[in-house]
Amino acid sequence: MRMRSVAPIRTAKIGYLILSAALCVFGALLIDRPQLSASVLGTVCGILFVIFGIMRVMSYFSKDLYRLAFQYDLVFGILLTVSGVVILVYPEWLMTFFCVALGLYTLADGLFKIRISLDSKRFGLPEWWLILIFSLISAVSGTILMFRPGAGTQILMILLGITLLGEGVLNFVTVLTAVKIIRHQRPDVVEIEDEDIR
Repeated sequence: MRMRSVAPIRTAKIGYLILSAALCVFGALLIDRPQLSASVLGTVCGILFVIFGIMRVMSYFSKDLYRLAFQYDLVFGILLTVSGVVILVYPEWLMTFFCVALGLYTLADGLFKIRISLDSKRFGLPEWWLILIFSLISAVSGTILMFRPGAGTQILMILLGITLLGEGVLNFVTVLTAVKIIRHQRPDVVEIEDEDIR
């Protein structure tokens, strides 16, 4: 039987990790420097959202071994891409739109990844609890951000930084623990040997 190439899922996994690290770095920067200008924030976040959105759509079609980490990425990828474009085109809406949109997205992503953590537990993945913990943190930070769009600018920047950092760590942990690549995978068959997993 013809084996399926692992190149798409490997590319998706590496890209996901890089972009998750970028979210973490940018979130930490906002926490450390909350005086960062709204225009810089809008440009960087808009670009990150568009790239991350496209990566999530690509990840959805990569079909990793367990089909866990990327199962909701088509919808979330489209939402991220559209949000990024809106932020880049209409920077004057930045703070209100961005806080509500990012808060709602992070809350929804956290809730969906709680489901992924439970699925991971059912699959016997020992690190499922890490996904659960960071999913809860992400959902809570998203909720706080969503209902605090009128707070002071520096407080909002710190909240944004915490939310972006939490989302980056959540995606990083999810991909590392729930995405498995095997060298000799048959299409849509989940049969593995220990030495094949990377």
